[in-house]
Amino acid sequence: MAQLAKLGWLVPMRNMATRSAVKQHGEGPGTARTWKILSFVVALPGVGICMLNAWLKKENHPHESPEFKPYTHLRIRTKPFPWGDGNHSLFHNSHANPLPTGYEKEHHGP
Repeated sequence: MAQLAKLGWLVPMRNMATRSAVKQHGEGPGTARTWKILSFVVALPGVGICMLNAWLKKENHPHESPEFKPYTHLRIRTKPFPWGDGNHSLFHNSHANPLPTGYEKEHHGP
């Protein structure tokens, strides 16, 4: 085996995947620092900008339900839901989700 190690340039040896990945990606002590800096400089401001955008959109959004149109093909009930009265979906929102007959009640305010 020692002789094969000396003739390593003649005998093709299989490299482990981690060894070639380290060569390609430059794993080292500076890599963790780079990702830490990127997290603080790119990721956190990006999350802040997305939060600001969502808040501004919420402030300018009208809080009115869209007009109910009784299209039968949109609310097909072949059998009742297995919970409650069978007409409300599992995550039913009375302000946003109409029943086949229309909205349950009018929503006023935010």
